Amino acid sequence: MHELNYLLFDRSEDEDGNTTWDAMASATASRVPELVAEVQAVLAWADAHFKCAPLDEGGDWDLDLQAQDDAGQPLPVQWHAGERQLHVSAAGAGRSTLSVSISGTPQFAQAFDATWLG
Repeated sequence: MHELNYLLFDRSEDEDGNTTWDAMASATASRVPELVAEVQAVLAWADAHFKCAPLDEGGDWDLDLQAQDDAGQPLPVQWHAGERQLHVSAAGAGRSTLSVSISGTPQFAQAFDATWLG
């Protein structure tokens, strides 16, 4: 199991057995690189082991990322799957908040829980 310092996932399942994990984490500008590294590690693991695509199109997992500043203004955030790199533009002042939502099939869920949530 990998240790998570920023992400605290809420887990839910749908009637088809698919699971969604939602997490929101906030950091000051000096800590944003640590937050990004943690999210990037989770996504890189998922990308290395499973197919990322909408579940209803045959994917094992899918992703929704959002970032915002203290005033609620969106910040640029993008996951580059091929490079396994997450790019987030931190707020100039105050805190940056990153929201992560990962959905996965039952097989993905079993591996995700064992790897990240123990």
